[in-house]
Amino acid sequence: MTRRQKNDILQGTLALLVLKTLAACGAMHGYAITAHIQLASSELLRVEEGSLYPALHRMEQDGWVRAEWDTTDKNRQARYYTLTAAGRRQLAREQESWARLTDGVQRVLRYA
Repeated sequence: MTRRQKNDILQGTLALLVLKTLAACGAMHGYAITAHIQLASSELLRVEEGSLYPALHRMEQDGWVRAEWDTTDKNRQARYYTLTAAGRRQLAREQESWARLTDGVQRVLRYA
């Protein structure tokens, strides 16, 4: 799979991956979110900063995440994102949607 193909796949699932990461790990700054997704996917997925931060901003505007400034382990200021109650509900919707999508794709692959 080429780098472009990975990014195309990620575009449609970025909110799901970010919300799931925050649900599993708690408050995280952007770099830690990208590192977790990369590690958890065994290096198959890589989130670019140019995709992550606009997505986090949209999620914050939608009320799915809350952002607060704090200090990192390396003593730098960073915005830490946490999941809100609305974000947990959206995560459930995103997971259901993903399950339907993958079920449909599997059906087509078995049929064809």
